[in-house]
Amino acid sequence: MKSIIRILFAVLLPPIGVFLTVGLGKSFWINVILTLLGFIPGIIHAVWVIAKNSES
Repeated sequence: MKSIIRILFAVLLPPIGVFLTVGLGKSFWINVILTLLGFIPGIIHAVWVIAKNSES
């Protein structure tokens, strides 16, 4: 259930989805930059980070 909420946030506000997954780390700031450069790259990165961290 938590993954579904994170994915939903990743689509609506990508940095929030990454923050809920990894906190204020390097991935969060990369996602903020990608989201500012283009919303779609931010979404792709957020979903990738969430999927990567939910495997382990």
